Amino acid sequence: MRFLDAKFVNGFIHMGDDGWKQGWHERNGGNLTYRVKPEEVEEIREDLRPQAWQPIGTSVPKLGGEYFLVTGSGKYLRNLIIHPQDTMAMIEVDDKGENYRLVWGLESGGRPTSELPSHLMNHEVKKELTGGRYRVIYHCHPANTIALTFVLPLTSEAFTRELWEMATECPVVFPDGIGVVPWMVPGGREIAVATSKLMEKYDVAIWAHHGMFAAGEDFDATFGLMHTVEKSAEILVKVLSMSQKKRQTIQPDQFRQLAKDFGVELPERFLYEKKYGDL
Repeated sequence: MRFLDAKFVNGFIHMGDDGWKQGWHERNGGNLTYRVKPEEVEEIREDLRPQAWQPIGTSVPKLGGEYFLVTGSGKYLRNLIIHPQDTMAMIEVDDKGENYRLVWGLESGGRPTSELPSHLMNHEVKKELTGGRYRVIYHCHPANTIALTFVLPLTSEAFTRELWEMATECPVVFPDGIGVVPWMVPGGREIAVATSKLMEKYDVAIWAHHGMFAAGEDFDATFGLMHTVEKSAEILVKVLSMSQKKRQTIQPDQFRQLAKDFGVELPERFLYEKKYGDL
């Protein structure tokens, strides 16, 4: 099978294009990676052309020998569906988890996303925690979520509770809550380490004044998680534009009843009592 005919490749392209259409990928903003299944590698192996090994910039030994689809550094996701050969790549990680090499893509030159260390460190965490089920890591710049990082306390408790209150399905979609990373320089080891620690508890983390980082089993689940969080953030932004206080909202005991009926567990630390109507 030719590379661009593979179902998993088209799923990757479709997800990036969906994010662009949502307005989450201005210019070259955002990035996406997918840990490829062994049988999928075999489907397209005839098209792979290994190049020289390059350092990852961190060590991910539990990803040794894995293959990933990645978007390219400085590439515009709006072009992913138009010219995937130059916008994305497939890479192979060496057995020690210290180096990678291109095996397909980036035809006109370039390298994988500058957030590759963050992506791979978080893939490693999620692979271990989920027994290999999680395969997608997605970073984008949704405007409403970013806007809230300027007005809400930069805590998991504040963001989780406020976003849960905005839409009834939110506690069901992300019952573990949301992690929050304070502002850090993107692309480096510091933000990668901070995010990977949060990913031990959450499937989504907000990068203050920057964007959002999410993990999931497949393209639909991961995009749906990001979309749900951003929709909830959009509602909260609209609420704040009308009033600094809520006339009514979902209360802690109502969240507990919701959790019981839908078979999810909600951490009690997010169900704290607030003054009526306060944010």
